[in-house]
Amino acid sequence: MKALSQKRRHPLAALALLVMALLLTGGLYAVATTTNEAKAETTTYSAQDIEEGQKLFQANCSTCHGMQAQGTSSGPSLIGVGASSVDFQVGTGRMPMQMQGPQAQVKPQQFNEEQTDQLAAYVASLGAGPTVPEEQDLDIAEGNSANGAKIFLANCAMCHNAAGQGGALTRGKFAPSLMGVSEKHIYEAMQTGPQNMPVFNDANITPEEKRDVITYLKTLDNNTTVGGFSLGSLGPVSEGLFIWTIGLVVVIGFTVWLTSRSA
Repeated sequence: MKALSQKRRHPLAALALLVMALLLTGGLYAVATTTNEAKAETTTYSAQDIEEGQKLFQANCSTCHGMQAQGTSSGPSLIGVGASSVDFQVGTGRMPMQMQGPQAQVKPQQFNEEQTDQLAAYVASLGAGPTVPEEQDLDIAEGNSANGAKIFLANCAMCHNAAGQGGALTRGKFAPSLMGVSEKHIYEAMQTGPQNMPVFNDANITPEEKRDVITYLKTLDNNTTVGGFSLGSLGPVSEGLFIWTIGLVVVIGFTVWLTSRSA
């Protein structure tokens, strides 16, 4: 009996193990968060760029996003979205929006590169967020197109089409074509998740995998008709219509031929 009592666990042992597990989990989470924030803040901007960016922002963006970028009923808060989001939205002309609608449309840029960088600097100063990608992240010569195709088909093709041609969504929204889009803007879109797109951070898709996806899209960009006629690259819809049309012509032609022989 004495031996059994010595082997019996203390009633607080389970509680102690649970507390230790929670502390370990919290510690790992804190380390991961600190690492991500450190990555997000690697790009530094000068005080002058931030000041000029604030002037541009308050003169052109505050109507929708608020004087301190805190957001309004017309536009979301930009605190913590990072420089990458600004570079994408402003660099593609989506922002400032020309008019209210289901989603922002691509149009000519309203700010030059220096002004875009200044706006990005100001927004980045408001809170840590994704930075503009470095050149090595965009070097498609180092990318793997085959691996990029796997990642794209698993995560992006349901909206953008397997050939990157885009597609319709609900309520007037759409996934744009990715043909002709710059490497930087494709990377930034994956980083920030604009419009209806989900965010693919480095934990979901690593920087190397993002580069592989870009490599795959650029392969499509340069070889749009690898398998022959593209038929709009719409997949089974256009292919089925083409086959049905050709088949109908053949049937009609055969019927006319039989009729002429009977006559």
